[in-house]
Amino acid sequence: MQFITENPDRASKREIAKAFGLKGEQRVELKQALKDLENDGLVQKSRKSLTRPGALPPVTVLDITTRDKDGELIGRPAEWPDEAGAAPAVLIRQSSSDRSKGKTPVGGLGDRVLAKIFTNKDRSGPAYTARVIKILDRHVGSVMGVVRMMPDGGARLMPIDRRGEEMQIDASDLGEAKDGDLVEVEVGRAARMGLTRAKVLTVVGSVASEKAISMIAIHAHGIPHIFPQSVISEAEAAKPASMSHREDWRDLPLITIDPHDAKDHDDAVYAELDPSPDNEGGVIVTVAIADVSYYVRPKSALDREALKRGNSVYFPDRVVPMLPERISNDLCSLREGVDRPALAVRMVFSHEGRKAGHTFHRIMMKSAAKLSYQQAQAAIDGKPDDKTGPLLEPILKPLWHAYAVMKRGRDRRQPLELDMPERKIILKEDGTVDRVHVPERLDAHKLIEEMMIQANVSAAETLEKKRQPLIYRIHDAPTLAKQEVLREFLATLGMSLVKGGNMRSNSFNGILAKAEGTPHQTMVNEMVLRSQSQAIYSPDNIGHFGLNLMKYAHFTSPIRRYADLIVHRALVGSLGLGEGGITPDEEASLEDIAAEISTFERRAMAAERDTINRLIAHHLAGRIGDEFEGQVGGVTKSGLFISLPQFGADGFIPVSTLGRDYYIYDEAHQALTGEKSGLGYQLGDTVEVRLVEAVPLAGALRFEMLSEGRKMPVATRSFHKAGRRNGRKQPGTRPPRSRR
Repeated sequence: MQFITENPDRASKREIAKAFGLKGEQRVELKQALKDLENDGLVQKSRKSLTRPGALPPVTVLDITTRDKDGELIGRPAEWPDEAGAAPAVLIRQSSSDRSKGKTPVGGLGDRVLAKIFTNKDRSGPAYTARVIKILDRHVGSVMGVVRMMPDGGARLMPIDRRGEEMQIDASDLGEAKDGDLVEVEVGRAARMGLTRAKVLTVVGSVASEKAISMIAIHAHGIPHIFPQSVISEAEAAKPASMSHREDWRDLPLITIDPHDAKDHDDAVYAELDPSPDNEGGVIVTVAIADVSYYVRPKSALDREALKRGNSVYFPDRVVPMLPERISNDLCSLREGVDRPALAVRMVFSHEGRKAGHTFHRIMMKSAAKLSYQQAQAAIDGKPDDKTGPLLEPILKPLWHAYAVMKRGRDRRQPLELDMPERKIILKEDGTVDRVHVPERLDAHKLIEEMMIQANVSAAETLEKKRQPLIYRIHDAPTLAKQEVLREFLATLGMSLVKGGNMRSNSFNGILAKAEGTPHQTMVNEMVLRSQSQAIYSPDNIGHFGLNLMKYAHFTSPIRRYADLIVHRALVGSLGLGEGGITPDEEASLEDIAAEISTFERRAMAAERDTINRLIAHHLAGRIGDEFEGQVGGVTKSGLFISLPQFGADGFIPVSTLGRDYYIYDEAHQALTGEKSGLGYQLGDTVEVRLVEAVPLAGALRFEMLSEGRKMPVATRSFHKAGRRNGRKQPGTRPPRSRR
């Protein structure tokens, strides 16, 4: 355990055996010992290595936020979940010889850096130290807030983070800031009495302006959103692709099917029956993807900026694109009736839905039609319009037939089938919330999804066969500790989860099917989702658990994901398809690139989530005192997270406000139970709540519980009593003195 803690970069089974000098039968014993530790929840798998639960990964992104008493720089993880408590401090190490020789980048206060993480063996300091690998952005770690002018001439800085604190700004430190401005400030020393002082560094803009809410998230998460002039100039100077090294597929009637408001179109599809007598009933599916690698070359200004962003970020009111519009919405967008370069994969499927083979081609294509999902689905459902009518027989029906064939293979594969409706916020013209909409999940969506998945599989298979290094999209199986938490939770509902280390995605599908149509459906789906590992990018392949695939790489969205661009370059280079292939320097940096873009993906998700929370908090700020029907969406020892499905909003009820009883937290059953009454609340319970506070800038809602609670299952209550009899310390068994 000590070795794993102190050597996160050497914590694979092989490295542990090597460090302890274990050979032969001893390695078998080691394997069992590590499995026992994992079963007990003391270690967890992270790719091929083992880590302590809650430990920082070996490579992560840090914001350098302050200095310690010795003047050493201190960083904290750029993204850290609220429920995990305070983010750990990390001491930034850099020797004077490294500085003088220029071996490692020199980070400074406010910088965002990619860093190698080590356990600090000096017990008196922070738990971790770090070596800077790369500076991602300068001066992004300053505190942000909104200025509220005070009568005395000074101002207060109102936090935009749920855990932020109010600060005082003297009149002399306001600069050009006005009331309602979003600003970045330098934080002064905390005062013995009163609020911490702050000084305005930059004025971002007024929060009353259009798109201000997403701008808060963009700045708070350090998302690059303004293209440098060098990038714009390079994009504007780009010329349409030539026919060099390309096949002419402009007569093939490929079509795009996208959301109705899509501005860029990076994938097109076509399907036909396989004429080969050896594949009776089989189909040929062609997927063509925009050839971004032709325009965005390694080490160019466009490439450096794309890697810095990692992916496009989608907010309800705007998109922060990975590439400038000249590339994303023009030269690379597969527009209807316009010649466009593409990388295409031609896949052959048998009648049973098994992929018999595939080939990649660099082509010039011309989209035959641009359709929306709803438009294509309506045509198949017997309501074609003037545009889809002529396309129905020659193009749309063959596509749907091909999907039916491919679905046989998907059904046999049995990927994880979670039912988690995706809510979309519809805004008014002034940028405020109009309504929350749950779009209908159509067969048109599923058709495109399955064709893209198979194209991604084909890319990974081809590159592996060519022994070409690449970045995979990997998804690890749930840890044994998470499986055990889920197993205990399901037991309270009379459901069981199979035991064993070789869990498959279809092990969960039976549970989800049993829960369908019951009052527990949402709760079970939520708990199964929580038990899953997070998908990441990596040059080391462990397969994709959720999709139940052994070889998987993102290939189909190079306009909005850097990972896909790397895979395109790898295909172009390994298959000899012309210019824009992967370089040796890129191949050597794949591990760092994968770590960066995985972090940037989490950054984008957090920014999108924060923006939705702020929009909903603004929307509900005028409804303080109103009562709502909600659902317990999360349970912690601190209280309950309440979801309002009709708004897609989440709020919090502190445990201290639940009532006079003392509430015990049961993680395994996701419940808070009154010690005396036996009444409590469990994940998924429908409850009545009253809105008592809304903080729009922080996206925070606070509720008051109106429902009395229900009698909790005996197993839930006896779990705690048994724990106390056996002398085990349970979370929350000693309430804070302030709790009443």
